[in-house]
Amino acid sequence: MAGRTARRRVTRVSIDPAAVTERADMLAAEEPLGIRIGGQAVSLTMRTPGDDIDLTAGFLVSEGIVTTAADIASIRICDGQRCGHNHGGHDHKDDDDEVGNIADVTLRPGLTFERDLRRSFLTSSACGVCGKAAIEDLHVPGRFDLFDDPVEVSAHVLAGLPDALRSAQRVFDRTGGLHAAGLFSAAGELLVVREDVGRHNAVDKVVGWALQAGLLPLAGRILLVSGRASFELVQKAVLAGVPVLAAVSAPSSLAAQLADDAGLTLVGFLRGGSMNVYAGGQRISALRW
Repeated sequence: MAGRTARRRVTRVSIDPAAVTERADMLAAEEPLGIRIGGQAVSLTMRTPGDDIDLTAGFLVSEGIVTTAADIASIRICDGQRCGHNHGGHDHKDDDDEVGNIADVTLRPGLTFERDLRRSFLTSSACGVCGKAAIEDLHVPGRFDLFDDPVEVSAHVLAGLPDALRSAQRVFDRTGGLHAAGLFSAAGELLVVREDVGRHNAVDKVVGWALQAGLLPLAGRILLVSGRASFELVQKAVLAGVPVLAAVSAPSSLAAQLADDAGLTLVGFLRGGSMNVYAGGQRISALRW
């Protein structure tokens, strides 16, 4: 877990009882990751170091650049001068020991990528689409038909997912400053969890893990995010073939509209044994008459 947290001295101020003390505090690490495809810079995102290969692979899926692990010949984590281990689409290992802030991608022979100059992939930890030039540039057409996914999910199962996700957040326990995304089976089994300072990065890390495991499309699965459900997170779920997206906080209006149009079940305010269903309620057993 080296590199995912940073220690800093802070001044602790208490009002009642009045006290001022000095102590060490643990912060979630935040560093830039530049993504290159064939040597061409295409993205700069602020992220929590770790699972960088998953993050890069998920970004490629989210931008519609790749759809299978075979589309990626290699992803190398570099420090600008030297690169880490070469990872092909079927040769993924834990990247905790890799260092560097550049992910260098080589696509499979025959798969080309031409950067659209209207689009900017410069992002912050708070927003994955802030750099897009126009609203029409935001939507990336999906290749999986979510309307064909017949999965049914129990409202009781959904209600238990936030606690399961929270208990799996290792870095959050130390810092209190990270978002999380978890992938679950329809029965509520946690398949993978990823943490990051950015919601969109956490989701990309989950999708990248699934891509390299040969699990796309993620039919019959539930994606849970620890914050709100934005347009970009709905789009990432649609592109990964996830039929159910749940969030512990609110969705945006554009997120709900996209979910409805794409056949995605969208659940918000999933907390304390209750939830709001904004789209695709036919998949939730408690709502079927």
